[in-house]
Amino acid sequence: MTTPIKLLDVVALTVDLPEYNLWRGQVGTVVEILVGGSAFEVEFSDREGRTYESVGLRPDQIMVLHYEPLTAPPSSAQEPA
Repeated sequence: MTTPIKLLDVVALTVDLPEYNLWRGQVGTVVEILVGGSAFEVEFSDREGRTYESVGLRPDQIMVLHYEPLTAPPSSAQEPA
C-alpha cells in the first residue's frame, strides 16, 4: 500500500539537498501539488513557524510521516527473509 501524498501532509526528506542547505530527515509540509501529483512544493519552517526554504520535490525525495497506526505497512516495507 502506497500512501498518496496530499496537501498539508507532513513529510521528511529522504535525500540530502545541500544546494538548499536541507538534509535527509528534515521535516516540512506539502503546500502545493504540482504537475498533477508528480511533484510537490514543500515548505520548511523553524520552530517559530518562519519559512526558511520552499522547494519543489519529487515523490521519491520525501516520505509522509504518520502519527497514527497504519492498517497495513507501506508497500516499500520488506518482510525479513
